[in-house]
Amino acid sequence: MMQSSPLNFRRVFILVGRILLAGLFIYAGYAKIRMPTVPQRPPLGVALTFFAMQVDSYQLLPKAAVNVVAYSLPFAEIALGVLLLIGWQLRVWTSLLTLVMAGFFFGVLRAYLLHMEINCGCFGVPEKVTLLKVFEDGSLLVLMALMTVFVFLEARKPHPWTAPASA
Repeated sequence: MMQSSPLNFRRVFILVGRILLAGLFIYAGYAKIRMPTVPQRPPLGVALTFFAMQVDSYQLLPKAAVNVVAYSLPFAEIALGVLLLIGWQLRVWTSLLTLVMAGFFFGVLRAYLLHMEINCGCFGVPEKVTLLKVFEDGSLLVLMALMTVFVFLEARKPHPWTAPASA
């Protein structure tokens, strides 16, 4: 009996989603650290201090937590992006990234609904929180959540290349 193809919609979705979202998270972390759109790139400490001001503008965290988030989030985004790209322990990393993306989405949504005139801080450049930014983050959250569901569904069955052939 012939085995099914190793490619199906869910597996292709997971693969494409991993590549896109890993690239997005890696670039977002890098942009917060290096600020690539600024002609004279500031040193690491200045860039992270600038990002800390953006985190603080959301008015969600105490000052001590703002610095912890601002100085660790960019590196966590890069690490999670790399782990997503590698594909090891996907259920863990897609679940964690879905929670991270949910936090980003609800922070941006709250800022938009409260009419806060702040910068998003998403990619290390000044970008106002607008309805478009809310939809952008919401779309990424849906993509991440769907990918997480697909990863869990795919983990429940053996991969066609490793499944024993039925006679």
